[in-house]
Amino acid sequence: MIIKKYQGKTEADAKEKAEKEMGTGIFVMNVKTIKQKGIMKLFKAPVVEITVAMEEETEPPFVKQLQKPETGKSAPIKGFDAKVDEKNLLSGNREEDRILEEKLDSIHNLLKEQMKEQGKEKEKDKDKDKDKDKEPENFKADIPARTNDTEQIEEKPNQRDNVLNLIRDTLIENEVAETYVSSIMEEAKSSLKEDTPMDYILSHVYQRMILRFGKAEPIGATKEGPKVIFFVGTTGVGKTTTIAKIASKFVVNAQKEERNKVALLTADTYRIAAAEQLRTYANILEVPFRVIYTQEEMGTAIRDFWEYEYIFVDTAGHSQNNDEQRDTMVEYVDYVKQFAQTEVFLVLSATTKYKDLLAIADKYSKLVDYKLIFTKLDETSTYGNLFNLKMYTQATMSYVTYGQNVPDDFDLFNAQSTVKKLLGGK
Repeated sequence: MIIKKYQGKTEADAKEKAEKEMGTGIFVMNVKTIKQKGIMKLFKAPVVEITVAMEEETEPPFVKQLQKPETGKSAPIKGFDAKVDEKNLLSGNREEDRILEEKLDSIHNLLKEQMKEQGKEKEKDKDKDKDKDKEPENFKADIPARTNDTEQIEEKPNQRDNVLNLIRDTLIENEVAETYVSSIMEEAKSSLKEDTPMDYILSHVYQRMILRFGKAEPIGATKEGPKVIFFVGTTGVGKTTTIAKIASKFVVNAQKEERNKVALLTADTYRIAAAEQLRTYANILEVPFRVIYTQEEMGTAIRDFWEYEYIFVDTAGHSQNNDEQRDTMVEYVDYVKQFAQTEVFLVLSATTKYKDLLAIADKYSKLVDYKLIFTKLDETSTYGNLFNLKMYTQATMSYVTYGQNVPDDFDLFNAQSTVKKLLGGK
């Protein structure tokens, strides 16, 4: 397979250049916009770059990132070390953390501004009370005097409550469900004194939310025989692309000289395009691929690939209301459990409405245990649904994706950076 990149003013322009040189039998693998750097960005418009592939019998099917060096060893993909650096995962990217810390500091400034505004409002109220005392006697006479029995004393808000109220507003703005926000606020009120410093209150909420997310878990190691990984979910959430990204990590292991043995299966026989897309990725990664129509074919495939370490299974995307297709998927999982290790990942889009996410989670939770993968984080400005679904399902968080680039644009879920975004506002 030949892999090349072309640039143009538009995607169509770049594709036209590719077809002129390589012919019409090309497959567009990736599209991205490249901005001009330095002073030139002021005078030149950004360009569109496409990565295209074309099968060629005389050349093995490697993508540029997966090409083997002359030594015969597998070349590592940038950012895809098999050994997870827990310290780096907790701290995240240093530059991103710096930006997020600045964003988190912004809520500190917002709190100060809000308190100043509240102070101004109190002064205005005092002035109004003074003006009322100066009203004519005949005007006051028409107003009945209040007795001690009916007089109500307004409770004065304290610093802790002021800070928590702003945090509450920020979390709700980021679409964290009000039920969970109230729970966090009540816990903070019961744990913190009224005169607790602002920084300590913010730190308290930050740490409690991280604890609620828990530690993210990647796909587990194999023991005896292959581990069969099922990816399930509704249509359009990006299951096939997610499988390709994760499979790339396992195929090219930066900590080993040998490639992990991975096979790709698809039980999605409803959409021809989905099967062909996964077949293309399998060719690029040089791993076996098979379409599965029955449980018997699933069993045969697993026996044929028994010496492999991981078998990734793409299932048919369907509506959460389609019980027949969902039950078929569950039957596949139950069947494989009898003779092989399994893991199930429920793939959800971060852009899906909260009520729909709850309905999807309910449909699957009654049938299988699963870990959570969230896709399309680049298509939303609010991350509240990640926290909502974690709290609602109590399922383990696993991976997140944030773009179409394969094998990039995915990572293990990072609770620290997510909570910072939830507390930092839009």
